[in-house]
This record gives sequence, C-alpha cells and structure tokens, in this order.
Amino acid sequence: MKKLICLTLINLFLFASVYAQVTVKNLRCENRMNPAGIDMAMPRFSWQLASDQKNVLQTAYEIRVGSKPGNADIWSSGKLIGTESVYVPYRGNTLASSKIYYWQVRVWDNKGKTSEWSEKAFWQMGLLHALDWKAVWIGSSSAADTVNGPAILFRKEFNAKKKIISATAFITAHGMYEAYLNGKKIGDAFLTPGWTSYHKRLQYQTYDVTNLLDAGANAIGVDVGSGWFRTPLAWQNNRNHYGKKTALLLQLEIKYSDGSTETIGTDKSWKTSDQGPVRISEIYNGEIFDNRLEIKGWNEAGFNGPGWDGVTEQSFDNNNLIATYNEPVTQHQVFQALNIFTTPKGERVIDFGQNLVGWARIKISGKAGDSLIVDHAEVLDKNGNFYTENLRAAKARDIYILNGKGEEFFEPHFTFQGFRYIRINLVGDQLKKENVSAVTLYSNMHPTGQFECSNPLLNQLQHNIQWGQKGNFLDVPTDCPQRDERLGWTGDAQAFSRTASFNMDVHNFFSKWLKDVAADQNSDGRVPFVVPNVLDSMAGGSAGWADVSTIIPWNMWLAYGDRKILEDQYASMKAWVGFMENHSSNYLWNTGFHFGDWLFYRPADDNDGRSAVTDKYLIAQCFFAHSTQLLINAAKVLNNAADVQRYTELLNHIKEAFLKEYVTPSGRLVSSTQTGYVLALQFDMLPESLRAQAAQRLAANVKDYDNHLTTGFLGTPYLCHVLSRFGYDTVAYQLMLQETYPSWLYPVKMGATTIWERWDGQKPDSSFQTPGMNSFNHYAYGAIGDWMYRTICGLDTYEEGAGYKKIKIQPHPGGNLSYADADLQTAYGKLSAHWKISDGKFLLDVEIPANTTALVYVPATSAALVMENNHALTDVKEFTVMTKEGNYVPVQVGSGQYHFVADVVR
Repeated sequence: MKKLICLTLINLFLFASVYAQVTVKNLRCENRMNPAGIDMAMPRFSWQLASDQKNVLQTAYEIRVGSKPGNADIWSSGKLIGTESVYVPYRGNTLASSKIYYWQVRVWDNKGKTSEWSEKAFWQMGLLHALDWKAVWIGSSSAADTVNGPAILFRKEFNAKKKIISATAFITAHGMYEAYLNGKKIGDAFLTPGWTSYHKRLQYQTYDVTNLLDAGANAIGVDVGSGWFRTPLAWQNNRNHYGKKTALLLQLEIKYSDGSTETIGTDKSWKTSDQGPVRISEIYNGEIFDNRLEIKGWNEAGFNGPGWDGVTEQSFDNNNLIATYNEPVTQHQVFQALNIFTTPKGERVIDFGQNLVGWARIKISGKAGDSLIVDHAEVLDKNGNFYTENLRAAKARDIYILNGKGEEFFEPHFTFQGFRYIRINLVGDQLKKENVSAVTLYSNMHPTGQFECSNPLLNQLQHNIQWGQKGNFLDVPTDCPQRDERLGWTGDAQAFSRTASFNMDVHNFFSKWLKDVAADQNSDGRVPFVVPNVLDSMAGGSAGWADVSTIIPWNMWLAYGDRKILEDQYASMKAWVGFMENHSSNYLWNTGFHFGDWLFYRPADDNDGRSAVTDKYLIAQCFFAHSTQLLINAAKVLNNAADVQRYTELLNHIKEAFLKEYVTPSGRLVSSTQTGYVLALQFDMLPESLRAQAAQRLAANVKDYDNHLTTGFLGTPYLCHVLSRFGYDTVAYQLMLQETYPSWLYPVKMGATTIWERWDGQKPDSSFQTPGMNSFNHYAYGAIGDWMYRTICGLDTYEEGAGYKKIKIQPHPGGNLSYADADLQTAYGKLSAHWKISDGKFLLDVEIPANTTALVYVPATSAALVMENNHALTDVKEFTVMTKEGNYVPVQVGSGQYHFVADVVR
C-alpha cells in the first residue's frame, strides 16, 4: 500500500512538472476579449504564455474551435510548429453570420512542457452580408426632425412566447442613439454609433441582450439625436454634413430552446414621437433637456400614451455598414466637486480639479419650469473669473428644465464638453457640493503603460499627457474637445501616435480611424487635414498632416506587430507618396499649401531676427523623404521587392534634391532652426559626413536659446530623440527639465492638468494667448512621452521583432533623476524597465514577457563590473553577454525577471 501511495505521488509530481509550468492566458480574438460583432471571414487569435521559469518560448500550438465550449467540430488546427502567439488566423470552414463560436488553445514550450487547454473563450460573428439585414431603415416624418429640433423617439412592442436561449441586437443610426430594452439601457457605450465617414463606412454595434429580455411582453425604445451626423461641424456652419434626417436600423435576433429563431427588426410597425425631453442636442452647443416632457414608460411594455405616430421606411444601401472593432466610448472616472465658490463677477462656479472631457451629473430639486444652466470652461482668468472666450462660437452649455417633482437627476445624452469648471445659473435651489460630479468619457482603451520618476514635475507631465489622450480619443483622435472644432486633425494624431501606443492600447482605435483616412483620401492621393473630412474636398495635402497615412500605420506596426495594419493601409500609403511625387519637380516638392511647423515658438521681441521660422518647403521635402522611407519599410514587411527597389530609387533622388536646395556645401541648412536640423537628422536627409556637425549646430541652437525649445507640432516629437541619438543626452534633459516658457514643464508649473495647444497658452502674468486658438487640452506636444518611455527608461522594440517580440531596453539616466520606472502591457505580457541610482550604484530591474527575447543595455564600463542577482555576468548561463558598445554592456536575455547592478558611469 505504501509503495502504491509513493508511486502515485511520484506520478502526480511528474504530471505537475510536465504541465504546470506553462499556462495560456488572456485569449483575444481580433485584439478583444470575447468580442461580439466580428465581420471578418478569418478572425485572428492571440494569447499570452505564463511560466515561473526564465527563457520560455513557444515552439508549437494547437487551436480548437467549436459550436459548443470545449468542442472542435468547427476547426482544429492540429499541432502547428511555430512561435506565433499573436494574430494567428482562423483557417477553418466558412463562418456564419451572428453565430457564436468557442475556442481554446494549448502550447508547447522550449522546455519540453505542454500546457493544458486554456480557459474557454468565444467570439460572435456580426452580419457578414448586406442581405443579412432583415430590418429596414426607419425615420420620422415630423417637421421637427431637424438639426435644431428634438431627439426622435422610436419604440416597438413584441412577445417572446418561448423559452429564450440567447438574443442579440444589431443597431446603428443616422445620428447618435441610446437604445433600451424593457426600460434598461442596452450596453454601456455612449455617442454610438461613433464617428466615421458615414457615406462610406457606417458602424453598427452588436449587443448580447439575453438578460434584458422577458418571457412574454417586451418593448424596445431608441432615442436618436443629431450627433456628428448632422450637427454643425467645424467653423463654417457646416450642418447636415451627412444628411438632414435622423434614421434608425435595429435588428434583434432571438434563439429559443426548441431550436427556432425569431427576428424583430425596424419596419413600418414601429412608432415614433418628437415629444421627448431632449429638445436640442448638438456637439458644440450642448443639450436642452426639459424634464417636464419626460414620458414615463415609453420604452417599456404596456405603454399606451398619446403623440405617437407611424414611422416612414427609408431606402439606404447597407453595403456601407461595418462592424465596430474599436472600443466604444464609455464612462470612466467620476470626479466629485472639489469646491463651489463665487467669482469676483458674482457667478457660482464649481471646480473639479482636472481638465476632462465628458459631462456634469447633477442632483437637484426645484419648482416646475425652473431652469438649471450649466456652462463649461477649462480655466479661470487672472482675476479668478469664469473664462470661455477660447471656446469661440461653441456655447458649451447644457440647460435642464425641472419638473418640480422632488429630487431630479440630470446628465446629457448626445453631446460632450471639455472642462475643469462649470458655471451654475439656477433660480431657487441651493446646490450642494455632494450632489455635483463630473464623469469622463473616452474610448474604452485599456491602459497599457505607466511612467514614473523621481522628479514630481515630470510625473505631473506624464499625468497631463495621459489625460490629454483620454480627453481627445473619443472614437476619433480630436485636436481639442472644448471649442467649435473637435475634429480629427491628422497632423496632431501622427505626431502623438507613438506616445499614444505606450499609454493605452490604441491598436483597434487607430486601425478603425486609419480606414477612414483611406476612405476620405482623394483620388489624387491627397490626404485631408481632418478625418472624417467635413471640410472642403481639396482641404488636404499638407506636409506632416497628410503623412498620417504613412506614419501611423508604421508606428502601429512597431507597437503591435500586426502585419494587417500595413496590408490594409498600403494602398493609401502609396497613394500619398504618389501625390508628393506627382507634385514635385525634379524630385523637389516645393508647391502647395502647408501648415509648416505649426505654433512654433516666436519671441515676442525679435530684434535680433531669431524667430524660429523653418522654411515650409524644407519641411515638406523632409516629410516627402520620410513617407517614402516608411513605404519602403512597409514593402519589406509585405515582401514587395519591386516596390522596395522602385521607392529606394525615388528616396535617393528626394535626398539629392534636398541637398541641392537646402544645404550649403559646409552642411548648414538654409533654415538654421531647431526644427530644420531635427527633421534633417531624424529622417537621415544628410550624408553621414555632415550629420555630426548638424547635430552640433542643433545643440548649439538650444544653448543659444538658454536651453529652451523653439519647435512646433512637427519638430517637437523628434527633438529629444535626435539629441540623444547623437550623444547629447545632457542637452535633451536640460530641455526636458526646463521650467520657464517655452518648455514642457512651464504649463505644469502654471497648474495645467492636460497638455496645452500653445507653449504659452497662459502667460506668466496669467493673461492668455489669442483666444482664437488657445486650447488647454491639445495633446500634440505630449509627444515627448515617447522619449520618456523609450529613452529615459529605454523600453523599445526592434523593427525585425516589431510589437515587442524582440525587445530593446537601453536606459539613458540623466537629469539628476535618482530613479525612473516604465511598465508596458504588450501583446505578449508585461514588460518593465526600472532603474535606480543609489550609493554610487546603478540598479536596473527588467521584466521580459514569455515568448519574447530582449537585448538589455546595462550602463557600465565593463562586463566584469556588472552583477545580475548577486552573480557575475560571466557566471550566469541563462543569458549571453555581448560585445561592449560605448558605455553599455549588452546582455541577450529571454523571458523572466532580472536584477542588474553596476557602478554608476561617470
């Protein structure tokens, strides 16, 4: 008996040693966990490995897909040799619309271990074909259905007579919608269906509504407001851009226990009303909500009220309907009112302590007909008064009319505002601080990165960068969230895109928006200034703005290693490079309108002619070359050898033309500015022999401005990168840590909680820059975050292992920082680089996710002076010490956690 027990224990131990050390977690389909509404014929799977051992790599995997959890009746990959664990495509039989599929994966590692099957995951298909839509578009015949009219209500009652197994709703609208089933909101998203180039690409959302359905009588109610579809956009009174009338398309598919199905869709049997409480709702001007018009039970079964009419069926082509892949806009942090105070002008103002985007929530009571007027502002003026002049024509005002029936709760529905302060105007009630809060709205992207260091000002800067991103990533990357603009400016987005990918998972966000970039791109290759393009069709083609079509796809490839992004955008990339080529003469692009180095520093007193004006055509030529290089890079990834050769020849001609036109024989640029040298060096416009002196001129220029920057939107993202690349880390840190205008830390010292549009949006005397263009939530200059992650802490990825499959960690200590930490959730798992200087020692802790490798550059004068976990490098067999490079000892490591210690390099 004892022998049997011993054998059993031995077998259990052997079983555990074989199976327990590698597991599979975080299963994703198309980069989302258990997504609904996938309309790809071959969706792609990703997963992460977890192990308590170091140097773990996947060597093989097996995927099974079934109609039920744990089954493989739909597809089994069999055991496939390979390290791929991200974006692995489904290869089974044709998938069916709206059907749910279940999948699992198991892996084999390089230690000879096999994982158990992962936990079960699933995805649900969307509607794959236009004919899958059995519902028809409906609208209202009401004359009040106008851009300045009320939101339109739609409703339908139906019976579910059998036992319900599952129910799925597919919904979209011309306008913004909020949908309800039996009085309960469907989903947690807001501002749906989002903003796209509607005529070409209109998103629909997919919801599991099984738990909202009742046996027997049910009711669907949908409230549709103007939204981006027809609200005035931009500054040209550009209303009804996509259409004049709202409309709704909804399809509810129910599956019963007996195997039968039922479809409830929008059709002529629905009812509509224009008598709801949302009387006006616009993006810029806000919302008017009359609570006296509340219709009790309108979205519930058994309702029978007056004022409901029949709908009109509409005829629209459903071929532009697409599933939603990017994360929807949802509610996030809620800020309680910090203070209610009276300004010198006698106005009642509430401070939430953070410049944010969303809306105010208010509980209040009063008399029927009393109006609560809520105005929004980002800042107070130097006298402490509420300041709205920088909002330009945007009213940014919500008005609530009370019904007088006790405590009432208000928040908007089809608008959003950018604000830190609200001004309250109310007859009667004394508003209580605890009854006022502000809720944030932004696309539901997962936070992925965090930076922290020993300098509190840099930590606040990081906070400001992240909040600038939150406030401006509302389905599209807007330039500002508060004034009469809020547009998807392409130049801002490309400048910030790499930083954005550190702070949050913007993979789906940018994949969706880039498709609209391509959709709105002109037939001649011209890329619009804003996307979706609500300006003139010819409003595009500016260097540094239109290059969004090449820069963001490449940055997303680097961040996520998703080849499909390059495949999807490759035609757009080629078209833009073709536009520049066609508008150049002898490979010199010196025609057309360009924004140039937008909002660069210009001294107020320019008596010595130092204004940092960089020739716009010099900038254009640099971006001509850069986009061509990125196209070459993409062609290499996509194995397009013919394009690599063709565009390499073009790039050589572009750089030759640049040298002839803009560089003196001694290597001086005709625009001897920081931006000029930054772009020439960043994009390798100069031959090797001229680069060192150009970098020296750049560093001297910075010194000439007393360690201040002079760059604008196009030069700023690369400024510190170029200085560090050419050995001027000290100068880069001096710029980074500069506290007086113009600098990154000047707004921080002035109390900013987001990134400003202008270096001096608020001047030292607390007066403001020109109100015509002075946003206090404008993320472009937050592009410095990329340098903070990639250079201060050193987190980076190699192009040949994009997406952090092959990792580079090379910290650059400096700036009197005693520590700096960066963490990043990659597609493979957590990646970290934390360094600290203490008692003359440099301590570096790194964490490398499983199924990846990393080259860690330890600052040290000799490998013999470096220890890892109290062992000499040469004694550790788990990694390889490479040949010393400058003041770094490179160490090739696999997954795991490592602790390096070396003497501080002086």
